[in-house]
Amino acid sequence: MYRRDFLKTLAVGAAALSPLGVAVPRARASTMDLTIGRRVLEVNGKPATVFGLTNRNGGSGLILDAETQFNIALLNDTSEETLIHWHGLTPPWDMDGVPDNPAALLKSKEVRQYRFPIGKGGTHWMHAHTLQEQNLLAAPLIVRTAEDRARDEQEAVILLHDFSFRSPEELLAGLRSVKSDHGGQMDHSMSKTMTNMHAGHQMQMDGDAGMAMPMTGMPTMDLNDIEYDAYLANDRTLDDPEVVRVEKGGRVRLRIINGATATAFTIDTGSVDGELIAVDGMDVAPVKGRLFPVSMGQRVDIRLQLPAGSGTFPILALREGATERTGVILATPDAAVSKIEVRGAGKGPVLDLDLEQRLASLSPLTAGAPDRSYGLVLNGDMETYSWQISQPGPLEVDNGQRVRISMHNMSMMAHPMHLHGHHFQVVEINGRKMAGAVRDTVLVPPMAQVTIEFDALNPGRWPLHCHHLYHMATGMMSFVAYDGAI
Repeated sequence: MYRRDFLKTLAVGAAALSPLGVAVPRARASTMDLTIGRRVLEVNGKPATVFGLTNRNGGSGLILDAETQFNIALLNDTSEETLIHWHGLTPPWDMDGVPDNPAALLKSKEVRQYRFPIGKGGTHWMHAHTLQEQNLLAAPLIVRTAEDRARDEQEAVILLHDFSFRSPEELLAGLRSVKSDHGGQMDHSMSKTMTNMHAGHQMQMDGDAGMAMPMTGMPTMDLNDIEYDAYLANDRTLDDPEVVRVEKGGRVRLRIINGATATAFTIDTGSVDGELIAVDGMDVAPVKGRLFPVSMGQRVDIRLQLPAGSGTFPILALREGATERTGVILATPDAAVSKIEVRGAGKGPVLDLDLEQRLASLSPLTAGAPDRSYGLVLNGDMETYSWQISQPGPLEVDNGQRVRISMHNMSMMAHPMHLHGHHFQVVEINGRKMAGAVRDTVLVPPMAQVTIEFDALNPGRWPLHCHHLYHMATGMMSFVAYDGAI
């Protein structure tokens, strides 16, 4: 059975079932409706009211066609003001979805029209640029090319999230009240962790990226500043995971989105070798493996060639530096699915730049020297829970310039740095020059230095920020501004 025949069994009228188990329409020339609403999930046996983004068929998320028009009527059907950012797309500045930059929040029952070129294909997502993101105001935004549709392979979209029964305001207040061991009383009501790096783990420093310095005499890296109630893959835990039925011996493309607000994961493909083919929706030279890091805001596309026989193939997301995990189960039609424990036997890997240094873009920037360069220091600490980017005001550039930004993390937490409105290329890591991946979010671990370059071809005042929601909310956000948008 070929993929096209196999997927006929998943048809629902004119729409195909997404891996989220809901109908997702393909983009048309006419306006599509997208509604911000409320829904109820069951998490750990308890009901939880969260946000949702549904299309006119009641499905979560969107599947659109590349090189067409993004033509969406966004309705806020909640009682709260909110707004949606189209993460991975490069819309005009006034449609980017960051409140008051420049667009106002979407009022209750208000409808707003969005029209702009979609651009190339890729795995993207959409989410609130407010604390509402913590309450699952996020959904996949998949842009498919003609080549994608013609391939004889099945797709599975996986949206990861971290979940708390506490409100994001409570979580943020708790983080701000926590004092370090040498600075005061620990607030155990937050179940807050300051997980040390694994024994023997070494940190990359400035200079030769092949050299590392031990952590002796240095502060330890802080991981996982929030202990969540659950970790979700497509709204479900491993106590009741989504099961995606797959063809024996078939080929599967995983489109994995880390939509978590404060949790990094490593994707574990288990017994099946994976081939990383894209990051942040942009193609890279394939990299084979079974463990693939994905920080907050990042996406990874992994192609699997399944074995010929029957079986189940768990795709797990391992929480960084901890035993918790989530994921989905790929299973052939006749395979029985066994329970997988929410906690694994060992801790998930601490994310570093090893894979990043091996990535090469299949659509790199054209050769050219930068016209404008900035050096930024990322700073902050757990004791005060205050995070900063050293540049006091916007990074001012001119339209058409090649811009180079070097980010040096002098804090003891990692920062996934996201630039709106552009795709950038990673050109240097810890002093080692490279023609790395083109992407929109790059991880900068403690004491590491990562340099990116991009072409300023989309005028506006574009946020450059950490995609850890609570780091951004407490100060780690700057802007790249040009053509008068200062």
